[in-house]
Amino acid sequence: MKPGMEKPDTVIRVGKETERVSSMKEPKYWSKEMGCQAAIKFQMSACEQVRVNVIYSLVVACGVVLILAQLFPLRAFDATKWSWPCNEIAKLTVGKNGELGPLSEAILHEKVNTSDIDLSRGELRVFKPHGLAMHLWIEMGAYRGGPREFSIVGLVAKPIETFHEPPYLCEWVLNDGKGAIKGNSSKILPDWNYGKLYTVVVITCTFEQDVGVDREGGELVLHVSYGDKYRQPERITVLTEKQGEYNATMFSPPYPYDYVYCGSSVYGDVSPQRMREWLAYHAYFLGERSHFILHDSGGFHPDVWKVLEPWIKKGRVSVHNIQQQEIYDAYYHNQFLVVNDCLFRSRFMANWTFFFDIDEYLHVPPTTTLEEVLSEDPNVTQITFEQVPISNELCVADNTTADGHARKWTFEKLVYKRVLKRGIRYDRKYVVQARHAWAAGVHMSMNMKKGKNWYPKGDKLRYYHYHDTINRRQELCNTFVAPANKTQVQSHRRHYHRLDDTLSKTTDLVKAYELQTIGTLPFIL
Repeated sequence: MKPGMEKPDTVIRVGKETERVSSMKEPKYWSKEMGCQAAIKFQMSACEQVRVNVIYSLVVACGVVLILAQLFPLRAFDATKWSWPCNEIAKLTVGKNGELGPLSEAILHEKVNTSDIDLSRGELRVFKPHGLAMHLWIEMGAYRGGPREFSIVGLVAKPIETFHEPPYLCEWVLNDGKGAIKGNSSKILPDWNYGKLYTVVVITCTFEQDVGVDREGGELVLHVSYGDKYRQPERITVLTEKQGEYNATMFSPPYPYDYVYCGSSVYGDVSPQRMREWLAYHAYFLGERSHFILHDSGGFHPDVWKVLEPWIKKGRVSVHNIQQQEIYDAYYHNQFLVVNDCLFRSRFMANWTFFFDIDEYLHVPPTTTLEEVLSEDPNVTQITFEQVPISNELCVADNTTADGHARKWTFEKLVYKRVLKRGIRYDRKYVVQARHAWAAGVHMSMNMKKGKNWYPKGDKLRYYHYHDTINRRQELCNTFVAPANKTQVQSHRRHYHRLDDTLSKTTDLVKAYELQTIGTLPFIL
């Protein structure tokens, strides 16, 4: 037996070929491999050949796990995004004795270039940010407009856009890893400065050569600047095309539809019956080759969905849930943002895209058709049409019972239009060939690429406006005109009104079309 093997602190590895030695004072084991006896204790081994230490092994294993846990989250870290020298970050975050520097709390959550901040003079005051008032950029959508053109729609922080006028940069990143192609960018602010915390920005990216047409795929990247020298621009991938996704035929007619309707944000307690009437009327008016894009900003409660679902199943309606946009305070439930996104979404879906609200009804005289009106001048790419304001209270007192009157449709019983005053310009709405517009407005596009705008006067193309009816879940008629006097001019709420039952005459046709197309729907006021 070798010297030192009988020490009580000896530890050896116990394998399958060990035997218990009962004559030892302390429990010992005989090892045929080592030819010695030793008491089993978790201490340092006195046997030269024995290098196994259980505690040491556990510590090493835990250390390896901790190191791996720290390394894996950093695999996606891109050092090229941080353009300032490493010593600048170190100077601010680590002090002389290794402690965190005074400005670390203020900059670690931002990509801040601190090279111009001199900490060597004066008493250092630290500005510590808390909370988050707004974001730099809120993206909604990006759309290809051709082989070398793209449109991006989003919100930008209004103070930064107003006072810093930040530049934007576009690039197309190739899928094969061969680099990126720089593009030119231009911006349009279509919301007439109505925005609050955020303002709408439409960015057009153009390239001097076709990009992605090889169908190899790629990414459109937008660089959004803060407009100052301290913070680095944000690099945002706004559009990704997969391999084989590019389709050159989408830019030319024939398009899937003749007409697309782009609705604004719908909010509040919407009347299901009013929604039903509007949808049935325009599905009939615009025909089978039409599609409706609606935007739910909280107004489509379960009863409204009962009205929408049959049309959705028929493929006539798409509903976009945009309730998240309420977080980002711009203008009127982000109406300008929504219509611009829909403009580019519908650009190659149809020949014409309509913009008006769900309390407004289009009309052309029975002596013509909508198609004839829109195709009258091939050089026209936008048509704005005038409003016919309708009283939301005046009705004719016929022999219908109160319950029967309440079950009449809105455009069936509200038949008095306001007599318009001369010299006052009333709101218009419009239809546009979306592929020829740079951006959209609420009442018309102010940014057309080509073509003329036409404003047909008279009744060639108009819209009847039933203001303040869509959110009134109650009977509308509260002032009745005697049948004998219904053709006379009526004075109501400081306005003159005249009988106009043009839309009322279409009620039976619309109801029959609805029944034939989607079946019976419940009456839910």
